[in-house]
Amino acid sequence: MQIIKVASLLLASALLSACSGSWRVDYPESLSGATSKTWHVSSINVSVPDSLSVSDENTYAPNADIVWHGDPVGDRRVQVRNVMQDGLRQGVSVLRGARPVQMNVELVEFHAVTPIAVNNAPGAVHNIRFNVQMVDARTGAALTQGTQISADLGANVGATAVISAQQGQTQKVRIRAHLSRVIRGWLGVGPDPRGVFTGVGR
Repeated sequence: MQIIKVASLLLASALLSACSGSWRVDYPESLSGATSKTWHVSSINVSVPDSLSVSDENTYAPNADIVWHGDPVGDRRVQVRNVMQDGLRQGVSVLRGARPVQMNVELVEFHAVTPIAVNNAPGAVHNIRFNVQMVDARTGAALTQGTQISADLGANVGATAVISAQQGQTQKVRIRAHLSRVIRGWLGVGPDPRGVFTGVGR
């Protein structure tokens, strides 16, 4: 059994080393905080296009746009939409201006880490990308251009993942908090989170 376990770990390392690279939190530019602070977000609409592929495979790097194991088996499209909405809602809660606005979001990729990767991989990355646009809630007039945001996040693996989960820092909690930070940075009401990091991922 020990030989099999070692062989599995070596295979995981070999497979994932081919997927190592640079990952990023990125968007073209932040909005003006002076403007966004005059808004309050009355609704967040997250769409998950039918064209996005979904995988429930518990492999190291499933080839799909949506991979999510942070909830019990179910409708992964609904689950990742809820994670996105919760994280973004947390982020925009700091906007308490008079003008009601609507946040329209289209998911591009939500490729989180599988259980086998959490248990065995030397490293992993949650790959998240989405398009966002702010519109006036009363008139529907566009207040920003459509913008694609990359919100990759280094995943906890191995013992770190176990300890983090015991402390309440599950994949879902970490991703929601990360989305909150990223959207505040884009809105110009929080620190700029943009940057590049290296690691093992899809």
